[in-house]
Amino acid sequence: MTDTAQEFDAVVIGAGFAGIYMLHKLRQQGLRVRLFEAGDGPGGAWYWNRYPGARCDSESYFYCYFFSDEILQEWSWSERFPAQPEIERYLNYVSDKLDLRKDMTFGARVTTAAYDEQANRWTVETSAGDKVTARYVVTAIGGLTSTAANLPDIPGVKDFQGEWYHTGHWPREGVDFRGKRVGVLGTGSTGIQAVPVIAETAGHLTVFQRTPAYIMPAKNHPLTEEYNAQIKANYPEIRAKVKTHWGGQPYDAPAYSFEEVTPEQALALQEEYWNNGGLRVIQLFKEGTRLPAAREFMENFFREKVRSIVKDPAKAEILEPKGYPMGAKRIALDTNYYETFNLPHVDVVDVRKTPITRITEKGILVGDTEYPLDVIVFATGYDAVTGPFRAMDIRGRGGMQLRERLDDGPRSYLGMSFYGFPNLLAVSGPANPALSTNVPASIEHDVEWISDIVDYAEKNGFKTIEPTEQAEDDWTEETQAKARGSVFDQADSWQYGSNVPGKPRRFLIWLGGLHTFRDRCAEVTREGYKGFTFTK
Repeated sequence: MTDTAQEFDAVVIGAGFAGIYMLHKLRQQGLRVRLFEAGDGPGGAWYWNRYPGARCDSESYFYCYFFSDEILQEWSWSERFPAQPEIERYLNYVSDKLDLRKDMTFGARVTTAAYDEQANRWTVETSAGDKVTARYVVTAIGGLTSTAANLPDIPGVKDFQGEWYHTGHWPREGVDFRGKRVGVLGTGSTGIQAVPVIAETAGHLTVFQRTPAYIMPAKNHPLTEEYNAQIKANYPEIRAKVKTHWGGQPYDAPAYSFEEVTPEQALALQEEYWNNGGLRVIQLFKEGTRLPAAREFMENFFREKVRSIVKDPAKAEILEPKGYPMGAKRIALDTNYYETFNLPHVDVVDVRKTPITRITEKGILVGDTEYPLDVIVFATGYDAVTGPFRAMDIRGRGGMQLRERLDDGPRSYLGMSFYGFPNLLAVSGPANPALSTNVPASIEHDVEWISDIVDYAEKNGFKTIEPTEQAEDDWTEETQAKARGSVFDQADSWQYGSNVPGKPRRFLIWLGGLHTFRDRCAEVTREGYKGFTFTK
C-alpha cells in the first residue's frame, strides 16, 4: 500500500500493453506517475487469461510494441502465434527494461475515482487501501477484462456440487481435468482455444454450443533464428505498414477481385490461403465480405471444411457455421478444434435448438436431458468495452457517474475522453477502434495521442482537458451510424453487448479502420484540439 498522503501528476490504471506504455510516456514528460494494477505483476489481460490454450490470434512479430527499436531487436518470439505465458514474459521484460516497477503498485484494484472541482484533482482509491490524488487519470483497462467477466444468467449455478471456473479468472495453479467429466459453455475465441487442450486429459468433454463460429486455421509453428533475424531487419518497413493498414497489420491489401477470377481459381486461391493459416484466410478478395457472391463463396468454403474434417455428420451439422453472415461476428483462429470432435470422448450439444434449462447439483440440464459433470468451464466472454468502466465508481463534475453515462451504450469523444470528466483520459475506451484492430498498434496510437494532449496542456498552463458535450454526442452517434446497416448489424454479438442480459444493443467499437482513425485524431490536433475545451 502506498502512503495515503501521496500526490501525483497522473495515475494510470492497469499494467497491460496500454498501461505500461502510458506510464513510460508520462514519465518521459517529467510527470510524477503512479500505476495501479489488480494483478500481482504486469500483463493486463495476459496476466488474467491463463485458461488452457490461451493464445494470441495476431502474429507475434507485430503483436508487440513498435516505439522502441532496442526492444524490437532484443526480444525474439518463439512461435508464430504466442501463448499467454510468453506474452506475459514479454510484458514483464518491457517493464524491467524501462525500469517501471518502482512506479507500479500491484494487488490494488482501483475502486473509485472522484473529481474535485475546486482543486482540479482526482482522488483515486484502491481495494488495497491506497488513497492518492492526481491531476490526470488515464484508464488503461482494456475492453475485455477480468473485472467484467460475463457469467451467463442460467439458474442453478450455486447448486452445482462440482467445480466451476470462468476463463477470465483462471487459477494460477491451473485445473486438473484428468479423468473428469467436463462441460464447456461458449464457443467464441476462448472456447475454441480451450477445448482441444482440455480434451487432452478430460475423461469426457461436452461442449455446449449456442452459435457456431467461422474458424480459420492458425497453422501455428515455432519460429527459427533465421526467420526472426529477417523480421528484425525488416522492422522499419513492417512499422510503416502497421501505421497505414486499416487493421494495424503489416499486410498488403487483398490482391484479387472475386469478380475477375474463375470459380476454379477462387477455390485454388482460397485453399492456398487456408493452408497458410492465420488472419489472411479472409483477406483474399478485395471485396471481402461486402460483395454477397464473394461472401457466399467463402461461407460455403468454410462449411465444406467443417464437413471434411469432422467425421460424424451429426457433429459436423452442429459445428458448421450458419445462421448469420460471415464477418458479422468475430472470426476465430483454431489449432485442432474441429479435429477434437473426432475423439470418442468429445461431444457437442446444440443449445440453440434445445436451450439449457438450468444447472443442477450434478451437471447441466438441456431440455429434459441431464449431462452429468464434474467441472464446468464458462468460456462466456465479457461485458465488453463499457463493462470495465462500469465496474469502477468514477465520478466527474457535480458527482456525475460515468457508469450512468454509459448505461445506454458506449459514449466518448474519440474513444479517449468523456464530457463531464476533466482530465480523465482513456486508452482504447468506448467507441474506439481498438478491438477491431491489432490491439497493440491501436494502443500505441492512443498512448502517444494522449501524451501529446497532456503535454500541450502542461506547456500552455491549462489545468483541465475536457471534450465538449457536442463533440461527444457527434462521435457517439457516428459510432452507431458506421455500424448501422453493416454486416455486423446482421447478428447479435458481444460487439453489440448481446451476450450480457439487459445491456442495450449498441455497437461498442468505432468502425472505419485504424488508419482513418489516426487521420481523424491528427486532424483534431491540427485544428487546435477541435472538440476540446481547456481551462486555466
